[in-house]
Formats: sequence, structure tokens, C-alpha cells
Amino acid sequence: MDVLENRLKTIEARASLNAFIQVYAAEAQERAAAIDAKRAGGKSLGPLAGLIVALKDNICLGGQRTTCGSRILENFVSPYDATVVRKILAADGLIIGKTNLDEFAMGSSSENSHFGAVRHPLDESRVAGGSSGGSAVAVAAGIADLALGSDTGGSIRQPAAFCGIAGLKPTYGRVSRYGLVAYASSLDQIGPFAATVADAAWMLGVIAGRDPNDSTSLDEAVPDYQQAFPGDVQGLKIALHRQCLQDGLDEEVKANLHAAIAYLREGGARVEEI
Repeated sequence: MDVLENRLKTIEARASLNAFIQVYAAEAQERAAAIDAKRAGGKSLGPLAGLIVALKDNICLGGQRTTCGSRILENFVSPYDATVVRKILAADGLIIGKTNLDEFAMGSSSENSHFGAVRHPLDESRVAGGSSGGSAVAVAAGIADLALGSDTGGSIRQPAAFCGIAGLKPTYGRVSRYGLVAYASSLDQIGPFAATVADAAWMLGVIAGRDPNDSTSLDEAVPDYQQAFPGDVQGLKIALHRQCLQDGLDEEVKANLHAAIAYLREGGARVEEI
């Protein structure tokens, strides 16, 4: 409960980031109290117990508004939970609110929302990336431990990179899209934001799996993604596309890219241009 209260205060203190469209303080407090009681009673807890989760506001949460960042849906109340929401709640996660985004997820800067632009947590004069910018900022600003976004052509990966956190677009069909307001159904995927790759993998393990409500979801067992981490990069082969180093690249970006390459090579990885 104390952690939740601190995060709610952070949302207020950093309201200028405009990361959230809706905050569910009372609902989250009620769930936190229930989880604390569950723990005190010696009952087993879910894998997300006590973790603060934020949802991009194109993912349905029953009984709450799903606006997609648009005036058109400003007062639309979802009649049901998305499958990923049901899984988060079943895993004892605390959903703290819905995050801002480019209207209908059509953008890459999170400036094109009816509810105003999202600001970068480290420098508010800069964009946070998009379209899932609010979710990326919620994690990067230390408000949420985990967040969900949707990715059609980079809408998780790009804001994660802009904000210096981990973001993953899962393989198509790995995560149910039931309850996601579609942009391009043959490309859309729901995926996690987290402070680390390991935490993103943890979240993926919770939300992945077959769903009868989504005929495109994969009917395959969900592996233990934590087992995919060898502990280091020794022996890994990493491709670097030459276009990443082409003329016109910002010098600061170029310097950071070269520093990352050097770091990986020092760790034993093989970084090769393609």
C-alpha cells in the first residue's frame, strides 16, 4: 500500500508529463488492501503481486473509459476487460491508470492526443516517442513498474528507446488482442514496457498464451522466458545494420551507438555489420 501511495503522489508531482489520461486511485487502493490481506492470511500470491501496472488507453478495462486519445471516444465506457487485463488482475497486479497516446495510436511522438502531448521524463522539451508514449513515460518516471502498449510499426519499441527503458513487440499471435482497439489487425500486438529486459520478459510470461476470443492467438505453450537469459552476452552474435550509421545521423546518437557497440564487444559479443 505504501508503494502505491508513493506512486500516486508521483503522478501528481509530475502531472506536467501528461502521461495519464485516467488514474484509478480508489480502485488500486482497494486492490492493494485485498492483496495485503491475502499476504497476511498466508495465501499464495500471483506473479505480479504488489507491482504497479499502467495500460495504454486503447486497451479495454471493464467499467472504465477507453478513449484511444480521441475526443470521439472521450466518454466511451468499455463493457468488458481485455484478455491481458484479466491476466494482470489474476496475477495480482495493481492497475494504476490508463496512459496517454497518439490519437487511435496513429503517430510516433505522442503529441497528437485530444488530451494533450506527452512530455519526456528527463527533458520536457523533448518528445517521448509514440504512439505508446504515456506507457513508456510511466515506467521511465518510476510511476509504474510495468506498462502495456500496442505496437503496429514501432509504437512500443520506439518510445522505449526514446525513454531509455525496455520495450518488446511480441511475435504476432503470442499475446491476445481481444480488447485492443485495432489500428491494423494483421500487425497489431500488445506488449510490455519495463525498466529492464528481464522484467519485460516476466510480464510477457503473464500476458502470453492462447485465447479463444482471438483466433490469431497461437496455440502453443508459453515458455519460461526467464530461462532465456544466460547472464551475459558472451558468444552472442549481434547484427548492426549499416543504415544505422549512415550520413545525417545525429552526432550524439552516433556516439552513444558506438559506445553501446564497444560495451557489447567488451562483454564478449560479436557485433557484425550487415
